[in-house]
Amino acid sequence: MDLPRQLGAYRLVKRLGHGGTAEVFLAVAHGASGFEKPVALKVLLPELQGDGEYERILIDEARRAARFQHRNLVGVHDLGAAGGVYFVRMDWVDGADLAAVLARGTLPLGLALLVAEELAHALAYLHGAADEAGRALGLVHRDVSPANVLLSRAGDVKLGDFGIAKATLLADVTRGGVRKGKYAYMSPEQVTGAALTSASDQFALGITLHEMLTGKRPYDADSALETMERVRACAPPDLRALDLDVAAIVSRCLARAPRDRFADMEALGRTLATARRTRPPASFEDLGRLVRDRTA
Repeated sequence: MDLPRQLGAYRLVKRLGHGGTAEVFLAVAHGASGFEKPVALKVLLPELQGDGEYERILIDEARRAARFQHRNLVGVHDLGAAGGVYFVRMDWVDGADLAAVLARGTLPLGLALLVAEELAHALAYLHGAADEAGRALGLVHRDVSPANVLLSRAGDVKLGDFGIAKATLLADVTRGGVRKGKYAYMSPEQVTGAALTSASDQFALGITLHEMLTGKRPYDADSALETMERVRACAPPDLRALDLDVAAIVSRCLARAPRDRFADMEALGRTLATARRTRPPASFEDLGRLVRDRTA
């Protein structure tokens, strides 16, 4: 797509990233008296625009995510269409995703624990989401990974991409049999096609914490198939490089059986908070400074 260009009331400035079905743009919303506000717009890839199945997925995502209001979730504010193209308006996070930050090196222990704790808060909120009648939605994010974690230059931590966060009773929607999510962060139950619970997101968060601290994902292999086989086997990873209490957290998150992980995200968050309090302080200001340094 040639930029800049106009999409409805928004001027697209640059592409921030893309995935298997959609791309995200930095855009500017204009108002009266010279008002301008930067926003993020999520748009289906050109080859999927006009595809009713994928348009429904995008619309469902926007409707679902619009219910959520939490400081650790990317806010979704509008669903629009212009020239036959649907788009979702979201918060623009001035910073970088965690994957880009990790490409410049691992995180100091205190900051890694801080990011993991903030993500646990986001997922606890998501897992506890209910409908208007108070009925639990049973949501599972299914794609917790550094590429979906946004870190701002002010030190904010926000989990995004709810395109595959869904009620566990609903069937997957896939194209050409391709699994959604990223193989290296999948739980054993996810790669085997078993029913997913919130514990699956906990496994992915454990992988992410391991990567923040070591720069490696414990079950990575040369091919997607071999990676999935390693996840399925779920051999205990070598955690000797980590402090004992942190190694215990990662090990429990990566337990093969969901019942052997933490009881829920609240329990994991409390344990991460305890581990963080026993270390020198690591603040949101420190995190923002690191993001600024690595995005300079």
